[in-house]
Amino acid sequence: MSRPPHRHKPPMRDGVSASCVALPHGPWLRLIDFLAERLPAVSSVQWMQRMAQGCVLDEQGTPLRPGAPFHPGTRVYYYRELETEPLIPFEEAILYQDAHLLVADKPHFLPVTPTGRYVQQTLLVRLKRRTGIETLSPIHRIDRETAGLVVFSVRAQDRGAYQALFREQRVEKVYEAIAPLRADLPLPPVYRSRIVEDEFFFRQRELAGEPNSETRIELIEPLGAWARYRLYPRSGKTHQLRVHMNALGRPIMGDLFYPEVVHGPGPIEHDFGRPLQLLARGIAFTDPVTGQARHFESQRKLTSS
Repeated sequence: MSRPPHRHKPPMRDGVSASCVALPHGPWLRLIDFLAERLPAVSSVQWMQRMAQGCVLDEQGTPLRPGAPFHPGTRVYYYRELETEPLIPFEEAILYQDAHLLVADKPHFLPVTPTGRYVQQTLLVRLKRRTGIETLSPIHRIDRETAGLVVFSVRAQDRGAYQALFREQRVEKVYEAIAPLRADLPLPPVYRSRIVEDEFFFRQRELAGEPNSETRIELIEPLGAWARYRLYPRSGKTHQLRVHMNALGRPIMGDLFYPEVVHGPGPIEHDFGRPLQLLARGIAFTDPVTGQARHFESQRKLTSS
């Protein structure tokens, strides 16, 4: 059965856009029974509280109360929220904004989009709340642990063109990292390998076979036992730079996943004084919408101390 067209989408609240669920045919008599069964990450009691607070809406934007009947073939909107959320005590900066693009300089530890334990404490929600632009959307991602540049499209109709830049590798990305100097180990100018998902779902690993990842690597300066490196990833595999630097005997300072798992992605009391020393330093591309040459540089700094 085809889904009905969107008749109304409620406005965002506190930087969070409304999520939508289409109601199928089924045995449910009350909406709350369907929500508790199909979206079990939120308990029945929590759904009841949200409905009582007017946070579950119909297609006209009218709040649906706890006793609302289930109507198959319609849509229901709700706002994602968390009872408790860790505070990330660092601020993002907006480096550039026009009618098509917004470029943000992200601090360490801040997720780009809502996930798991984070909604309000994410770069996307912070920027939506700050700018009021509900159609803001990241056109690429960097890890929560990584600092630096993240580019957003402003208009929904431009999003596909910008995302194609990254998919087709028509973007020049430059990173910096602090890692061991290792004068005893050769540093190839280009490193290629095959990266696949590890048995730990949050990690990646290398396998023999045809390479699917490539990074150009330069030594910028020694810093005692450490060194500053410049990294140019040609591909965009998950954790690519972290995996490649570890494979070269130079695991990035502050990395909790490589070479050994110090702590998984679950709840942790962050040591905000020991961030991963990886920075998305620069990005350059030809704008597919305006035809302009774009080049942006992060204002953040890495430190080996």
